[in-house]
Amino acid sequence: MEYDPGREACPLPYSPFKSCTVPRPIGWLSTISQDGVANLAPYSQWQNLTFDPPMVMFAANRYPDGRVKDTVANAQATGWFVWNMATWDLREAVNISATALAADEDEFTHAGVSKGESVHCAAPRVAEAPAHYECRYLSTHTLDGNSPVGTVDVVFARVERIHVADDYVDGSGKLDIAKLQPIARMGYYDYTVVRDVFEMQIPGAGDAAAAGLEGKVVR
Repeated sequence: MEYDPGREACPLPYSPFKSCTVPRPIGWLSTISQDGVANLAPYSQWQNLTFDPPMVMFAANRYPDGRVKDTVANAQATGWFVWNMATWDLREAVNISATALAADEDEFTHAGVSKGESVHCAAPRVAEAPAHYECRYLSTHTLDGNSPVGTVDVVFARVERIHVADDYVDGSGKLDIAKLQPIARMGYYDYTVVRDVFEMQIPGAGDAAAAGLEGKVVR
């Protein structure tokens, strides 16, 4: 099976594009509007960009009528958003928060999760989530699609504060990913959860490169 997506119809009943780049981490993002209404929504186009300083991005497709998503609008208006780790225990709340609600409705209430106070920004954190980034908005790059929903706003931000619940840090000072059980998007209606972890080290990597790949903090 092969085809040119820009010129040919997909020969399968479901597009393989969304199910090849997997698993995709979930950007469970909370914002607040200028009117003080909290917003919470998951995005499966989310990623770290670099580490010095730590920067992140997420991509949000527009609504069929061309409107930007509330998360994008709020981040641009207030200058901040919060990433909340989406985990197995919180999977139902993550899914409920994907419901398209009016801008004046609070997804925290709809999803049944609590608000935790942030340090640098007015946007609340999901109190039940085990890890968070407080992200300062930097810029938006819009890529035009063939339709309004194909048009995407790519938002860039700098991480200004990191929160991790102590219960999920192991004795060596690393996050216990198998205990955290983050969930990820697989395409279609499918998701996965991280429970199995294995280690691989790059052969021949120097001390500095190895430390960087492992994420070792140099004091």
